[in-house]
Amino acid sequence: MKSTLEIWDFLPESVADGRFEVHSDCMNDSGPGGGGYFWCLRDSRVETGDDVCPAQYRLGPYATADEATRALETVEKRNAEWDAEDARWTGEAS
Repeated sequence: MKSTLEIWDFLPESVADGRFEVHSDCMNDSGPGGGGYFWCLRDSRVETGDDVCPAQYRLGPYATADEATRALETVEKRNAEWDAEDARWTGEAS
């Protein structure tokens, strides 16, 4: 039986030794709304500040209320683009 050291010797990649933090302004949530404007899927409205629905029901954040209002259009457009790219990738595009 191999020792633990021998088992780990075969790994082709090194692993960071120690702790490190990853920070993203996009993922920063300084409160219920985390800043910005959101589209609430449950209530079908733009929300901001502390008056926001739970994260599972909201899209965003968006820079403006107008962008948040168009959230579903943005999702539909991106999904169509991604579906077309998937079709090209798999060779199903006409």
